[in-house]
Amino acid sequence: MNPKIAAFLRAHEPATPCLVLDVDTVEHNYRRLLAAMPHARIYYAVKANPAAPILERLVGLGSSFDAASYEEVEACLAAGADPALISYGNTVKKERAIKAAFDHGVTMFAFDSEPELRKIARAAPGSRVYCRIFVGNDGAEWPLSKKFGCEVAMAKRLMVLAEELGLDAYGLSFHVGSQQTATSAYEAAIAKVAMLFTDLQAAGVKVRMVNLGGGYPVRYRQEVPGIDDFGAAIMGAMAEHFGNALPEMVIEPGRFIVGDAGVVESEVVLVSRKGEDDPVRWVYLDIGRFGGLAETEGEAIRYAFRTPHDGGAEGPVTIAGPTCDSVDTLYEKSNYRLPLALADGDRVQLLATGAYVTTYASQAFNGFKPLAEHYI
Repeated sequence: MNPKIAAFLRAHEPATPCLVLDVDTVEHNYRRLLAAMPHARIYYAVKANPAAPILERLVGLGSSFDAASYEEVEACLAAGADPALISYGNTVKKERAIKAAFDHGVTMFAFDSEPELRKIARAAPGSRVYCRIFVGNDGAEWPLSKKFGCEVAMAKRLMVLAEELGLDAYGLSFHVGSQQTATSAYEAAIAKVAMLFTDLQAAGVKVRMVNLGGGYPVRYRQEVPGIDDFGAAIMGAMAEHFGNALPEMVIEPGRFIVGDAGVVESEVVLVSRKGEDDPVRWVYLDIGRFGGLAETEGEAIRYAFRTPHDGGAEGPVTIAGPTCDSVDTLYEKSNYRLPLALADGDRVQLLATGAYVTTYASQAFNGFKPLAEHYI
């Protein structure tokens, strides 16, 4: 538990549910990542948490930004970001959104299909473009589907076409999945992208950048490899496959930058059982899947809990949210145990919830207000 956040919660007792996030921890994580991969340019994945205090702190640190929408481009610009340091990284964009970003100075765009590439050529002529390819997601607790990326053979053809359309065929990208716990995933992806990189250069395409995406993990209930482990694996693979002719390197961290900087405080609404002799208690919180904990889908991301009764006798629980929807059940199969003394009215904290929580919250499902946010 972050001492600064703990002190804020004690002093202010904010209404629940709420997120409290320490912006100094954001800076600390940014600097840790920079030290682990000094040859890479950091493009913060704005979708992880687009709050102005975070963006403003990162602007001051010299960060670049990965925006998934024109609205995120606007948020970066409002925070003082240089448009030349913004990448429009979503491969699915409306043409008018591309033009709006380009008109505001953004000149770096992702694509993974010919129709998208042609939209960029029309709406943002001469821009730098990079093609996203498929790679494996083994080891990721929040894997990414084939919604994004294309096969290597298609990527090669599209990069050649990009130059024919007057665009700058700048680079290639991949993403090994969010909350990636295996350093080997990056090593395999780098080997794959390096072969295409070499083929493109041999074909006369002036490709010169590799975007390694995000996925760098934070600790929830279990230990994960440290960022230095990922940095060593990535730089080792880059040196192995590119030698001394290293391309420009881009990384797009989101969760790693803000995840452990935030804590959600919630109130227990009810503790009950489904049968007289049922050993499993149901613990209902005032935040659930529709309140921002969408990554509990499939019990993929398993948050750690802190309660006022920690250290006492525990028992098995199913943890659910407050809404009248059975899908709003967070953990049923992941062997959660909470203190037997836990009761309605108790405040509990969900740790490392700074990423992908505030922006996943619904606006008013069942009338519940969106999650409150406090940045300190």
